[in-house]
Amino acid sequence: MRLSDARVVLTGASGGIGLAIATALCASGAQVLAVARHRAPLEGLLERYPLQLRWVSADLTFLADRRKVLAAAEALGGVNLLINAAGINHFAMLEQLDDSEINAMLALNISAPICLTKLLLPTLQQAASAMVVNVGSTYGSIGYPGYAAYCATKFALRGFSEALRRELADTRVGVLYVAPRATRTRMNSPAAQALNDALKSNVDDPHTVAAAVVQAIADERRDLYLGWPERFFVRLNSLLPNLVDRALHKQLPLIRRLSDKPIDKDPAP
Repeated sequence: MRLSDARVVLTGASGGIGLAIATALCASGAQVLAVARHRAPLEGLLERYPLQLRWVSADLTFLADRRKVLAAAEALGGVNLLINAAGINHFAMLEQLDDSEINAMLALNISAPICLTKLLLPTLQQAASAMVVNVGSTYGSIGYPGYAAYCATKFALRGFSEALRRELADTRVGVLYVAPRATRTRMNSPAAQALNDALKSNVDDPHTVAAAVVQAIADERRDLYLGWPERFFVRLNSLLPNLVDRALHKQLPLIRRLSDKPIDKDPAP
């Protein structure tokens, strides 16, 4: 896809990865409809790209707001690229989570992108060439303690992407699934950051992730897994899950100890 010809609906546009993707797309000449609940993080970008970037306020867990996004996309003259990047996360053992927190993750991380994609598909199918991009996670392929509910949503998003790609195989709409590893964003609570530090995990800058995503869109790829050794562990987990079980079992006391810290309830994507 030629990025200069892209007309994009981008959800989670005020979050770390979403804002970086918006910046990269605008720099490439794309027209971007930035979907986010809050305008403030986008102010600088709106001033820099007044002719390319538009903002629509929406809570994607509500049908009325998803319809607002559809109306804005039609006002843009239609779209040929949908990027589902909105999401929330909580690092906590399952029993530490409130039902409301679990339901919020399910609603925004999986129900919202499925329902928004369904709503925008007729518009996407009118384009000469189009793409749906779902931003998942390494945790969509590796179940990790302390992230059981989050992993459930990302496993689901990966399955949705695979099934949708096959469902649209005889159309002009492609599907790209993106799996970032740990990324430096507001979604990382102090407890999650402490775990990354203790494990000496690699943490990517959002702009590094965004550059890889935009390149994958231009190359019309079907999937993108970021980071080494994370890509290796995704493969290992699919072939020899018992080895990964044993490795994570050793980390479990540390994970349990750090998850006892207060949980960050900031829902910024």
